[in-house]
Amino acid sequence: MVGLLGSGHCLGMCGGLVSAFFMKLKARGPWPYLAYHLARVSVYAAIGLVAALLGTVIVASGGVGLAQGVLQIVAGVVIILLGLDLLGVSPIRNTHGFAPVAWLRRQFAGATQKGPVLGAMIGGAINGLMPCSMTMAMAVQATTAPSPPQGMLLMLAFGAGTLPSMLSASVLFGKLGPALRGWLLKGAALFVIALGASTLWQGVRFYLVMHKLVA
Repeated sequence: MVGLLGSGHCLGMCGGLVSAFFMKLKARGPWPYLAYHLARVSVYAAIGLVAALLGTVIVASGGVGLAQGVLQIVAGVVIILLGLDLLGVSPIRNTHGFAPVAWLRRQFAGATQKGPVLGAMIGGAINGLMPCSMTMAMAVQATTAPSPPQGMLLMLAFGAGTLPSMLSASVLFGKLGPALRGWLLKGAALFVIALGASTLWQGVRFYLVMHKLVA
């Protein structure tokens, strides 16, 4: 739902970028488009797997129950802040990505010289690493997944939700008015905040239960 409702955000943040990329790439047929978005969603899945593995390591490094509760509490707070950032009302603005932005921009610009399919695949992978509060919120949520495969599937589901808007970015970009994009973004942000609140509440409950058991 976050991926689907985030269509306005995706088009606003990446629509022009993707459209310009494919115009420069001069893609013909469906394969470059499929390669681009398959690579992008695969990167999301890999991020989810790494995030869930990180969460597992953090939990295993301390008292299992207490550490899991603390991780969920911290993740819930971070997700809520990222949701507020999407609404534009957060006291802390997210400027972080999964790789240096300047390097990503250079690689993205040069990907069109690598050929239609390979270039599209490289461009899609780089797109998946770009700074985005919505993607970051889902990655943080993946750290609390019960297992690494579930963290990977969470990010895979998020990526699948973004496919309708991103696949048709070259067609829809500029046709969705700013008001509609704004409402879609608000819907996605509210889902992110609700997800963060749920994670926070589960973490508090889990921590209190485990604290009583180990006290």
